[in-house]
Amino acid sequence: MLEDGELVPRIQHGDLGAFETLYHKYKNELYRTALAITRDRGAAEELLQDCFLRAYDHIDSVDACSSLRPWLHRIVVNLSYNWSAKKRLRLVSFEEVFDRILSVPRNSPERAFDRQELSHVLDEAIRSLTMPQRVVVVLFYLQGFSLAEIAYVLDCPVGTVKSRLHNSRKALRRRLIADAQITREATFELLSS
Repeated sequence: MLEDGELVPRIQHGDLGAFETLYHKYKNELYRTALAITRDRGAAEELLQDCFLRAYDHIDSVDACSSLRPWLHRIVVNLSYNWSAKKRLRLVSFEEVFDRILSVPRNSPERAFDRQELSHVLDEAIRSLTMPQRVVVVLFYLQGFSLAEIAYVLDCPVGTVKSRLHNSRKALRRRLIADAQITREATFELLSS
């Protein structure tokens, strides 16, 4: 697959095939991000299309040497924020976040049941976070962005991202510890790093 640095100049010169390659390269992760924020499959699909329309309209402002991944996520996060503000919806299930945070082997029926229980409790805890905290959790755990990349996507200082992530983890720990089903040690293990 072509690198972003190779695609950008081609797209800037009207190569629709290069733009299609870019779309296929990023569509799945951008869709997952929009879905995690909006909790609506139809909205996530629409936002994905809007994201690429905006990207195409503004491709001339992009530095051909840099990765488009953070820039595209910035667009889809902003579109999702706007959509969520209009609809006042909460975040969707974070199954992929759970997979990454919990890293529970799937081969044991007992582990699968435990994982399902923990996922439900963690989902409820994540839903209780503020929108800025939830978005940071989605970008950090679901998409695997670095703190600097999240700062770029959200157009805020790295310190703000660190603070939101720290406060998110703290709020999640409090919520999970309060739940009698999860021990304090398991909670700290789930949310460490």
